[in-house]
Amino acid sequence: MEKSSVYKDRALASLKGNWDKGVIATIIYCVIVLAGSSTVSFPFGEYTGSVLSSLWTILCIPLLWGFAVYFLRLIRRENTDYARLFDGYTGNWQRIFTTNLLMYVYIILWTLLLIIPGIIKALSYSMTCYILKDDPELSNNAAIEKSMAMMHGHKMELFLLELSFIGWVILSMFTFGIGMLLVEPYLQTTIAHYYEDLKKEYEGKVESATVE
Repeated sequence: MEKSSVYKDRALASLKGNWDKGVIATIIYCVIVLAGSSTVSFPFGEYTGSVLSSLWTILCIPLLWGFAVYFLRLIRRENTDYARLFDGYTGNWQRIFTTNLLMYVYIILWTLLLIIPGIIKALSYSMTCYILKDDPELSNNAAIEKSMAMMHGHKMELFLLELSFIGWVILSMFTFGIGMLLVEPYLQTTIAHYYEDLKKEYEGKVESATVE
């Protein structure tokens, strides 16, 4: 695996001429997930509003998947029409929905025990969205377990890669969050490049083990 700076440079190269796509995709995502959550809960009391907001977030799970995969499509020069953000609601959508819901439940349960185990598990499961795209036969625990296998020995590496964006996140606060419309595509594209190398490394290990 490469240094964090290498993946960030690759991300910038992929985004060259594609920043508009990344920003617009982020806007669509934020409007539907964040603004949508506030809108459905606004007319109601605190309890009912919280329940409706949570339900809205659950309904948006396939969109969360589509958003992550959108940037994987971008670096692979695949179809990046904005309609691709909603691929999680088409075809075998139950596979996308149930696997990601299960993953989030696991992360929440681990986080309830202690924050650190929750972060570790979130890193372990972090490749699940991409795996669901690349391995159509996998779902639920099988996809999550493959992510755990791929991330074995790489969790701190990915943590430091994501942490390297903290400066940009802090700077975006001075723009009332508007700067995140640039930071988020940058981050997502960087992680997509990281996944590509991680996938090659993992497949190489599996192939070597099979030959032996």
